[in-house]
Amino acid sequence: MNNRYLVLLAIISMVVTGCQTMNDKSTVVLFENDVHCGVEGYAKMAALRDMVADTAYTCLVSDGDYLQGGPAGALSKGEYIIDIMNKMRFTAVTLGNHEFDYKTPRMLELFDRFKSPVVCVNLVDAATGKRVYPESIIRKVGKKYIGFVGVVTPTSLYTEEYAFYDDQGVKLYDLCEKTVYEQVQKAVNKIRKKVDYVVVLSHLGEEPNETNVDSHGLIQATTGIDVVLDGHTHSEIPQEIVMNKDGKPVLIAQTGTKYKNAGKLVIRRDGTMSTELVSLKDYPYQDQQVRMATDSVLNVLNAQTSRVICQSEVELKILDAEGKQQVRYAETNAGDLVADAYRIVSGADFAMTNGGGVRVNLPKGQLTYGDMVTMLPFDNNVCVIDITGAQLKDLLETCTQYTPVEFGDFPQVSGIKFTIDKSRAVGNRITDLVILNKSGAYDPVQMDHTYCMATIDYCVTGGGFGGKLKQNNIAKSAIILYSECLIKYVMENLGGHIGQEYATPQGRIKIIEK
Repeated sequence: MNNRYLVLLAIISMVVTGCQTMNDKSTVVLFENDVHCGVEGYAKMAALRDMVADTAYTCLVSDGDYLQGGPAGALSKGEYIIDIMNKMRFTAVTLGNHEFDYKTPRMLELFDRFKSPVVCVNLVDAATGKRVYPESIIRKVGKKYIGFVGVVTPTSLYTEEYAFYDDQGVKLYDLCEKTVYEQVQKAVNKIRKKVDYVVVLSHLGEEPNETNVDSHGLIQATTGIDVVLDGHTHSEIPQEIVMNKDGKPVLIAQTGTKYKNAGKLVIRRDGTMSTELVSLKDYPYQDQQVRMATDSVLNVLNAQTSRVICQSEVELKILDAEGKQQVRYAETNAGDLVADAYRIVSGADFAMTNGGGVRVNLPKGQLTYGDMVTMLPFDNNVCVIDITGAQLKDLLETCTQYTPVEFGDFPQVSGIKFTIDKSRAVGNRITDLVILNKSGAYDPVQMDHTYCMATIDYCVTGGGFGGKLKQNNIAKSAIILYSECLIKYVMENLGGHIGQEYATPQGRIKIIEK
């Protein structure tokens, strides 16, 4: 018996755990979250569903963040992903915050072509208060009726603020920040007596945030929910139990990101439930129809993205040695490179970008157009704003307030240097703030002087930097897409060669521990 056969037997055994004989079939809800354009995983997920369906009643759901996060989304503004998902036969999906990245009109346009039901309890028309999508859907899966309720994090109002307003600043859509738990409870109450189980498709995540809305809080504030299939925070949670408002246990699980795992909710005939994760890394099967769709997309992408941009002598890093996102709590060499591109291409006095917008490490060696888009995958444009020294200091205080905790607004900079002194009180930690002058030396930043700062429109329109820049004058708008800005800088200013000057962070941000 060869090793491959043994591996297949092990996988099959793992997949059908919790499923009984053909005459005593369980119900299995397969789920995924935060795929972020992980195109290669879809065919594996479809094949897994078909295999589980041999011994259990099965359906497939998604907990959001699929339209953005890689070239397949960025280069088509989500269209390629919808094309692939239409082959998957999802029973229900909800929205993630990154579904709003191309602005809400584009999202609505894409979902007009989507063949699976979208459920979301808290996305409403700001003028009428009417829901854009149904709050829930009931489906019979085998012999069980399951109600699926969808909910998206209201932090999207801040991280993707530009998507909820028109060009005149009129609010078009809302996410009911203050009443999310109440909205979910009402949706659950409407279907509770009609179904055997209530499953929440949640894109709330388990981490505290400025809206005080998260998946644990949702469970603790409500009753009638059996399972929360979560997303947003990219956590790998095979199974966790949280007590609801009445002290009853509710299951919660999350798969990670990029189809590293598939999630499996098993509902047995006796009513007992469990969740687990199935690793897709070594999963050998692929659904051929879905594979044809993903191959078609990948072939188109390859033609678009295989163009060689440069040779890099160094690995461009956003992660630390432990796999944490260093770009969100400290200076990185990738952040230095990106910020340099903004400053030099735009001609601004200095540049500053949010660490959360720089998404992946890039290896040393030959780098392609696709590599650049993968690192900077969002639909963000470089712009230049006017900002005083006092405003800059205040902005830096806001963006570094959580250091060393990972924070998407942590700044990566070019043309300025500063120190974060953690021994001082929050709001008074930024010291030694200096700016590059025309002769190549650094001068103290003058609090009453107005400077030109290059950044991305996401950080100006309120999505990033805590909304601090919404009132600042925009001197140059939408100069160039941020990935194209990096490409232009590397090709034209660096001559297609990233050298040892970017081997390590360049000492722009100093952190003094307590």
